[in-house]
Amino acid sequence: MTDNAGSGTGAQVEETRRGGFSSRRVFILAAVGSAVGLGNIWRFPYVAYENGGGAFILPYLVALLTAGIPFLLLDYGLGHRFRGSAPLSFARARKRIEGLGWWQVLICFFIAVYYAAVLAWALRYTFFSVNKAWGDDPEAFFFEDFLHLGDPGVAMEFTPGVLVPLLVVWVALIVIMALGVQRGIGTIAMIFIPILVIAFLALVVQALMLPGAGGGLNALFTPDWGALLEPGVWAAAFGQIFFSLSIGFGIMITYASYVKRKTDMSGSAMVVGFSNSGFELLAGIGVFAALGFMAQASGVAVGEVASDGIGLAFVAFPAIISEAPAGAVLGVLFFGSLVIAGLTSLISVLEVVISGVRDKFEMSRTTATLAVVIPTALVSLVLFSTTSGLYVLDIVDHFINQFGILAVAVISMLVLAWGVRLLPELARHLNHRGSIPLGRLWKVLVGVVAPVALLYVLIRQLITDISAPYEDYPAWMLATFGWGVVVGVVILAALASLAPWKSQTRLDLTEEEVR
Repeated sequence: MTDNAGSGTGAQVEETRRGGFSSRRVFILAAVGSAVGLGNIWRFPYVAYENGGGAFILPYLVALLTAGIPFLLLDYGLGHRFRGSAPLSFARARKRIEGLGWWQVLICFFIAVYYAAVLAWALRYTFFSVNKAWGDDPEAFFFEDFLHLGDPGVAMEFTPGVLVPLLVVWVALIVIMALGVQRGIGTIAMIFIPILVIAFLALVVQALMLPGAGGGLNALFTPDWGALLEPGVWAAAFGQIFFSLSIGFGIMITYASYVKRKTDMSGSAMVVGFSNSGFELLAGIGVFAALGFMAQASGVAVGEVASDGIGLAFVAFPAIISEAPAGAVLGVLFFGSLVIAGLTSLISVLEVVISGVRDKFEMSRTTATLAVVIPTALVSLVLFSTTSGLYVLDIVDHFINQFGILAVAVISMLVLAWGVRLLPELARHLNHRGSIPLGRLWKVLVGVVAPVALLYVLIRQLITDISAPYEDYPAWMLATFGWGVVVGVVILAALASLAPWKSQTRLDLTEEEVR
């Protein structure tokens, strides 16, 4: 650690070097862009449908208020108070917990590797929608003609239809990330988040006008109050809130570090939290209105056509687009929305890695961007533009989300609350400029309620995956791309925390510097 003499000037130089958002509005748009991703569109509607329909809104709101927003405030407090990337913020809080920040950085690296592939698929399908290139069998087209999916395994046969759009995605990301926090991330958020809202509103309006839309909405919102007595429904609500808000794996810590010192962070958290949930509700309406049309056209119940994830986006929706009036417009709006939502989320994930590397090794913005994005892109291109890419993606996504993000979130909350007892300091910092006072209730929610709820979700999933192989994939694939990735992240995080900081990186900040 270096001496703090002349710290005011040092702090100004550091902020100039790292960059920052020009205003609170830009920060909120960027944070909303990170939170609103593919999961809002293709995961929330199905989770709600499967867990009580309209009744699910109650546990969902409880989870938002008791875990989601409190955890979001924890991330904001840590990043804004200690003015650094996830590793630097944890190191400045207490040097011995720096490894938690690198755990989050490595999780973001693996997410970026596969998330870009889904973004590339959505980009290609935006153009496919114009002439409905998938023909009469969208399922066969996606798995066979587009992905050329083979048997589970690692096949090094490249698929040009995936390789080209994936390469386009990574080139665009290099340019955006090299431009910096305001010119790159901030500008993209200011332009694309309003476009996303307008496009998705247009999609919802068109979906609501389809025949059978009412049946889909009835299926989604008809409450099953008995579901509220099932622990699994509450676990699903907490899991959905946690994954949809981009909390617990460094994104909001990093973004908060780019915000001006006098910003109202607690008020910003409420805006971001409720904006994200509002978009999820809007996505539910649009998706199930379209599924209602599909069910009526097929003469089946909505439950028979309802799905989530990749099946919803690249099989069910193309089938809907093929049958719907003005289907090409519906398709461009849907897949275009996926591209924008995926892009803003992927940018935030990459920024966690770039920011961590910049802070640790004192690199310039351009150097850090190239050092991070080029290797990430190469891994992504090698793994996910091949005939086995979908299998690897599914395994990595499942394990890194369930046992990477959830685990580090629970551990970081418990460490910050009980290990280093940092919550009172963060509460004072957030209250200094915040419009919503944080007191004992917030500390209880962050230190007890949220970690207990997420620990329950984690244990349930752990029991499930130990009792039976995930999706019956070969044991070697689960060991390599599943458990191996999870354990590897923890080991690499510990090793990264042992590397010394550059002498000019100041791990001590005065109270005056953070105010």
